[in-house]
Amino acid sequence: MIYCGIDWAENHHDVALVDDSGQLVAKVRITDDVVGYGQLLDLLVEHGDSAEEPIPVAIETSRGLLVATLRSGTRSVYAINPLAAARYRDRHSVSRKKSDLGDALVLANILRTDMHAHRAIPEDTDLARSVAILARAQQDAVWNRQQVANQLRSLLREYYPAALEAVARWKGGLCRPESLELLKAAPTPAGAARLTRAQLAAALKRAGRQRGIDADAGRLRDIFRAARASHLPLTEQAMGRQMLALLRQLEAACLAADDLALAAEEAFLQHEDAEIILSFPGLGPQLGARVLAEIGDDRTRFTTARGLKAYAGSSPVTRASGKKTSVAYRRIKNQRLNHAGYLWAFSALRASPGVMARYRHRRNAGDWHASALRNVFNGLIGQLHHCLRHRQLFDEQAASRTDAAVPTEVA
Repeated sequence: MIYCGIDWAENHHDVALVDDSGQLVAKVRITDDVVGYGQLLDLLVEHGDSAEEPIPVAIETSRGLLVATLRSGTRSVYAINPLAAARYRDRHSVSRKKSDLGDALVLANILRTDMHAHRAIPEDTDLARSVAILARAQQDAVWNRQQVANQLRSLLREYYPAALEAVARWKGGLCRPESLELLKAAPTPAGAARLTRAQLAAALKRAGRQRGIDADAGRLRDIFRAARASHLPLTEQAMGRQMLALLRQLEAACLAADDLALAAEEAFLQHEDAEIILSFPGLGPQLGARVLAEIGDDRTRFTTARGLKAYAGSSPVTRASGKKTSVAYRRIKNQRLNHAGYLWAFSALRASPGVMARYRHRRNAGDWHASALRNVFNGLIGQLHHCLRHRQLFDEQAASRTDAAVPTEVA
């Protein structure tokens, strides 16, 4: 049998093929374009690659056009963690020498000796992959929006605390359309103090506000005209220009997050698993899309609920050495799924009496809030695995009976 390892780079890729004995049978450097990809496929065919007996390929990434080309057909592609590949490299040389061809050779030998210990890239459907792209991009956009909002908040605290007081009552804070329009109309405290009630009301109307405009306009005028400490005029104007620059970044981040959320929800609702996922308490289209993005729809990926729980980081990990044994939370996990899981568990507390009962039981047992939420997520993700495999909707009564029968210490 032949095994292939690819050390990828930005402009070229080094390819190595080895046989069952570990002997190098072919090596080549290909370009990162369609010509290079064709050269690689021809090399694989030359050494026996076929639909019936495809040559497995190891590479240190799961993305890109090269991976998409390799995944066409029945070929298995293994995305090897670069840290794991570095550990394997030490098995072949103690001098710590390194080369691109040597790394490709190491990757090929990983499949030759330990292919059973690694997982091939899941065979998700095209729709599931598109949901994953959009959901992850939306999550990144939300994180970027929060980062810019935090920078803006920090700047306003330095010279314009009245603006923070003005938007504190609005859900969404600085990301609200009213906040953006208000800061555009008055980038400095001196400018805000000169705004009339009519001008403030006009700013709220431009943001789409339809109710409570007069009351909010009066409240804002009182806040902006209250006596406060201030910087020198030129310093204040300079900080106002800096604030407007951050404001433009925040507007773009808000728009990107909203557009991607809409696209992710539309794609998610077209998937056959959407009905099952949305039947769970605490999951809406946006959060459901994030969950589907990380678990995919390849049913062979997680054969047991325990594997999915470990992947999500909800189940504890045991470390035993000699007479010492400790049980702690997992540090190595899918961070995106784990983050979505905490939001899911928190939202499910009010939506499901059974979930709230499980949470209260763990709190009464001495768990902190985060630990109790992790336990709740652990139960929910296990139930989701069951429902997806058996094509069943979530049943509150059945889930409550299951929770009562499973010891929460190991759930």
